[in-house]
Amino acid sequence: MLFGRTTLSKFVIEHTRGQHSDMGALLIDVAAAVKGISALVGKGALSGFSGSAATTNVQGEEQKKIDVLANEAILRHCEWGGQLAGMASEEMDEPCPIPESYPRGRYLLVFDPLDGSSNSDVNVSVGTIFSILQRPQAGDATLADFLRPGAEQVAAGYAIYGPATMLVLSVRTGTHAFTLDRESGNFILTHPDIRVPEATREFAINTSNERFWEPPVQRYVAECKAGKTGVRGADFNMRWIASMVAEVHRILMRGGIFMYPKDSKDPSKPGRLRLLYEANPMAMLIEQAGGAASTGRERILDVAPEALHQRVPVILGSREEVERLERYHQEFDAGTDRPYASPLFAERSLFRD
Repeated sequence: MLFGRTTLSKFVIEHTRGQHSDMGALLIDVAAAVKGISALVGKGALSGFSGSAATTNVQGEEQKKIDVLANEAILRHCEWGGQLAGMASEEMDEPCPIPESYPRGRYLLVFDPLDGSSNSDVNVSVGTIFSILQRPQAGDATLADFLRPGAEQVAAGYAIYGPATMLVLSVRTGTHAFTLDRESGNFILTHPDIRVPEATREFAINTSNERFWEPPVQRYVAECKAGKTGVRGADFNMRWIASMVAEVHRILMRGGIFMYPKDSKDPSKPGRLRLLYEANPMAMLIEQAGGAASTGRERILDVAPEALHQRVPVILGSREEVERLERYHQEFDAGTDRPYASPLFAERSLFRD
């Protein structure tokens, strides 16, 4: 029975009273867009929108037809309500202004309309990621308004389109998950106040890039793979889905660590994932659930953005493992992770055997 259970609408009204009371309506509009995208994704090839759109986005990545449709769904559902000053998306080169016919608000919506869309053709879970920032007052947003550290987010969330559609949300009062009841059309609170276990024995990383990783990450993964016979003294499991939403959702549900670290594969890109609409919202959700999120060298939510589509390394999940990787980066940068070598006592010294 669903009677008496907390719906998303009830939750956001209760949790955004006061300073952010008008943000509740925006979140409900986002949820409406998510329902539409969920229905589209759920049809798979039957929708007629599978395959490539024969276009690329600003990052030079091939767009799927469903990427374009998901982007359009969010724009059309959220532009009219009067809460927004502007929007920005992975699929658009520049911020999207609010049409002249609609009122302006003080919020900024930044989103990845369909994360992991390359998996959609093979029926693997994909999702939508979003972040909400705030201007001092209502009006038209400028690019500078979007370039704010993740610590200034007032809300963040993602939807995952899997066997069930779920919406995971934080309005800075913890991290909470809602499951879509397809009969009533309501998102129902099913996972209140999620907590990420501090310790884990599960890690997620694309090991095909191992030769490009920095030594701290190579060291960490080697220790995990060594299992009980290694310095960690425990066996680890490895996972990799190639969908950030699916990886983070697993971590929120049962713990773990997700890594898309800095590497040397493409020196022009300091990381793979976008700061504003991938790393920042996920970092907020993980931190609000008691986990940690880092670039390896600093807290993700403290990174000062310099560009709309800026990329960063991402390491997030169970706090103990994230802190261990941060320590490995510190030791590498300081040179203390390498054996001490002295010219005087090297192989050709006076003390040679």
